[in-house]
Amino acid sequence: MDRRAFFSATSAAAAATTLPARATPKKGRGKQPPLKARLGHQFGALTEQTAAWVARFGLDAICTRPVIADPARLYPTVDELKVMLDIADRHKVKVEIVDSVLLQSSDIDKEKHAGIVLGLSPERDREIEAFQNHLRNCAATGIRCIKYNMVSLTGVPRLEEVPGRGDTVYSRWNYREALAKNPPLTRAGIVNEEAFWERTNYFLERVAPVAAETKVRIACHPEDPGMPRPGYRGISTPLGTFEGMKKFIALHENPWHGLNFCQGTMSENLERPNDEIGDVIRYFGSRKKIFNVHFRNIRGKRDDFVAEMFPDEGDVDFVKALKVYREVGYEDLLMPDHAPKVIGAGADSGQRENFAFEFGYIRGLIQAEQHVV
Repeated sequence: MDRRAFFSATSAAAAATTLPARATPKKGRGKQPPLKARLGHQFGALTEQTAAWVARFGLDAICTRPVIADPARLYPTVDELKVMLDIADRHKVKVEIVDSVLLQSSDIDKEKHAGIVLGLSPERDREIEAFQNHLRNCAATGIRCIKYNMVSLTGVPRLEEVPGRGDTVYSRWNYREALAKNPPLTRAGIVNEEAFWERTNYFLERVAPVAAETKVRIACHPEDPGMPRPGYRGISTPLGTFEGMKKFIALHENPWHGLNFCQGTMSENLERPNDEIGDVIRYFGSRKKIFNVHFRNIRGKRDDFVAEMFPDEGDVDFVKALKVYREVGYEDLLMPDHAPKVIGAGADSGQRENFAFEFGYIRGLIQAEQHVV
């Protein structure tokens, strides 16, 4: 596709702005399909200690990463992946997803390898080659998915924390309040939507075919949080909208190119999260584009969520959401994410303890829904 045709097509795709009409359920369907979603978790490098910790909770599978001996190498070797899998096997833990070494949700001013998101050649070509190597090595070791973030420019911006349940604190976001602080541009300068889509297309046209070749899925996280036009700190955020995510999965479409669907982030990017999130799940889930779910809750709406909190107390009804995952036949992992912190609770800020509560909560929801016929 030439440049003119590409931007013509993507502009047309961006014109549609309404959520899809919700289909009227047909009568007489009989029993519902069984719920296939499973409990998972994500964290940093897999070690004997972290493997023992997640094994304690009986998770169905995890997202993690191996220890890479050479920090200058931007992908793990087959041997390094095998070492990780050996640790997992000893603890009876299943690794289904790994983090990309590149394309993390980090502030661009702190990122050492940013050629892809900055659109810099030859740096981005070397990084894309590393991503391709990562895919091939995952295929060689039986790992089925790589999780990444296409928008690592402003990190995950938040404002001051607020008191939460008990001794916890919750993060929050308000776009106008953040803008009033007059945050500076990043080293990326101004990145408009056209530049974002050009860089994204450049990446996908080289990586999506390798994902199809290796049959290893690539799962992209949405922008957390999305921003109104013209963006934040000079950065446009097309992947912070439902329409932008629809356009993203249509680029170089194949069954191995899809989403790390953060339900919390998508809720942050909706005006009425509890009313709208079901149709968003239906859109991507019915197209089999949801490869992993961050099962996270918030209170608030687009440009103004007052807290991201425990899953049982936010605005989104998780029982209702789980029924939609069942409806679309989602069969991969539901992971807690961004667990509340406890001030002064040590190196992990109390999140391990709070994740334990969330594991139990999500496991309970899954088991209850599996008994519904």
